[in-house]
Amino acid sequence: MSKLSNEEFQAYLKQIRELAEGPLEEIQKEVEVTNKFPQEFYDLAIENDLYRCSLPEEYGGYGLNELEILQVQEEFSRGPGGMRMHLHYAMDLNWRILEDYGSEEVKAEYMPKFQNKEVFTCFALTEATGGTGADLHTMAVKDGDSYVLNGEKTLISHTDCCEFAYVIAVTNPESDKNDRLSAFFVPLDTPGFEVINMPHMMGCRGAGHGELKFTDCRIDKKYLLGKEGQGLEIAMHSLSVSRAHIAASNLGMAQRMLELSLQYAADRVTFGKPIGTRQAIRCKIADMSMMVHALRCMVYDFAKSYMENPTGEYIEEKAAMCKLYSIDTTRRVSDEMLEIFGGVGYFEDCKYGPVERLYRDCRAMWLEEGAPTVQRITISRNTIKHGAHIEYVV
Repeated sequence: MSKLSNEEFQAYLKQIRELAEGPLEEIQKEVEVTNKFPQEFYDLAIENDLYRCSLPEEYGGYGLNELEILQVQEEFSRGPGGMRMHLHYAMDLNWRILEDYGSEEVKAEYMPKFQNKEVFTCFALTEATGGTGADLHTMAVKDGDSYVLNGEKTLISHTDCCEFAYVIAVTNPESDKNDRLSAFFVPLDTPGFEVINMPHMMGCRGAGHGELKFTDCRIDKKYLLGKEGQGLEIAMHSLSVSRAHIAASNLGMAQRMLELSLQYAADRVTFGKPIGTRQAIRCKIADMSMMVHALRCMVYDFAKSYMENPTGEYIEEKAAMCKLYSIDTTRRVSDEMLEIFGGVGYFEDCKYGPVERLYRDCRAMWLEEGAPTVQRITISRNTIKHGAHIEYVV
């Protein structure tokens, strides 16, 4: 699989937008009721190379760069939120953690299988009795050539369709430093590994979530990612990149909400004039447009920085800024959209598009990869460390 030319890439973006707003929207009608993706969704994702396009070429992928990957995410994020959640993960954490930190033996065996969803993963960090960073309690005790896992994880996405889990666990409980945790690539069919389904969500229907339970779950040492004690570094670096991907997802949703609002404002007539001619509505549209444009600039700036230096000192900070501002953007844009549509937008079957569902779906972004307070802590910590200056990539 060779890298796409610019002309081919632009055609691919158009193809993904048509998929998101066409076939995937049709499938979502069923998913809103069943809360489960039918096989047709996965088949369409494979047919349209959405598991493959972000993979490196040596594993059968397109080898897209970070900016191109984020542009693809922007397009499919115009569609159903649960499918966006699945595809966002497929193009980022799903394969990237193994590529960055897996042993050569394990990468050779599994990396090529990501391209057609022969292998899919979940990311198991959060715990009900702790936090999502250093404050974890799931234990991994080394025993000869194996590690034995005991503990629980919660709010874990994609547990309904994965074969492996990236698990962050404690290997050095006595340490009060950053070497307390380690990361593992754990097969779900390992004895002692149990998945417990969680209730349905407000939005993003179809994206399965569960709790993970480990009871004397023994895995071969080859499944250790990176080095022992590197777990926090692996988790934080991986989340940093994923936060920028969340921002790209918010960008796609906000762009579509703006477009739907413009269409309705042009069609809806009161007192003989389209409401889009009225100053109050125009002010709303101006604010929406400005925030969408600013978010796009931030996301693209992150992508260029990442391409210049994936481990650069400003990557974590910029990613958190992107995610935080994208939350503010979708909150404001979705609120303004609903006000422009009025009561019409509150119903499920709005003829202009999925206004009500977009409003619900985008709320998941507040929480994915860390709540707004987490992003602010990350930003402030890095700003204090590096100073107020950030070197922007032009």
